[in-house]
Amino acid sequence: MKTSIIGYPRVGALRELKFASERYFKGKGSVEELQQTATELRAANWKLQQKNGVDYIPSNDFSFYDGLLDAACLLGIVPQRYQALGLSPLETYFAMARGYQGEHGDVKALAMKK
Repeated sequence: MKTSIIGYPRVGALRELKFASERYFKGKGSVEELQQTATELRAANWKLQQKNGVDYIPSNDFSFYDGLLDAACLLGIVPQRYQALGLSPLETYFAMARGYQGEHGDVKALAMKK
């Protein structure tokens, strides 16, 4: 019998992604630090699954914020009001998730309902 899982918690054992995201949102951490934390978490998750005998380790199950938002971005379904901000792809992603008020404009977050 071969084993797999449908995804792995992305936040980290010590909630590292949450804290890195909060630092980034408050302007106390850089995008590079946030991405480095994400990279380290993904690698640690893969290694832990491998160590524990998972045969088929899932990929592309990581999200900075929301899986459905990830799918929308992957498919290019980004409303014009967010594209018009002229932000980087990651900043646009967070603008859709959390809203954006800054030098590039003012938009509310998308209505993401669970």
